[in-house]
Amino acid sequence: MTANDYQEWTATTAIYPESGTGSNLELYYLAMGLASEAGEVAGKIKKLLRDDYYDPGGMAYELGDVLWYCARLGDAIGYDLEKIMEINHSKLSKRKEENVLSGSGDYR
Repeated sequence: MTANDYQEWTATTAIYPESGTGSNLELYYLAMGLASEAGEVAGKIKKLLRDDYYDPGGMAYELGDVLWYCARLGDAIGYDLEKIMEINHSKLSKRKEENVLSGSGDYR
């Protein structure tokens, strides 16, 4: 399955207000869902710190939810996942080439 195939498939499971419209409500919903799922990933790491318990299967499960929200949010803003991946690859490759992978700022 390609990233774009996955993104297209996520539309068949997208049951939320104004799904597929690109409306502000859809963007709000998806951004909150993405943050929520990323929080669940962070929770798995918290348990590693607190309890020395590492659950890679549980982490993969939650990362799948993060990916779903990324796919839906990309769709809502008119970008397919493979284009988003290309944009990120280009950005990070440039930073690596310029030796500025660490640091801060969007445009370095």
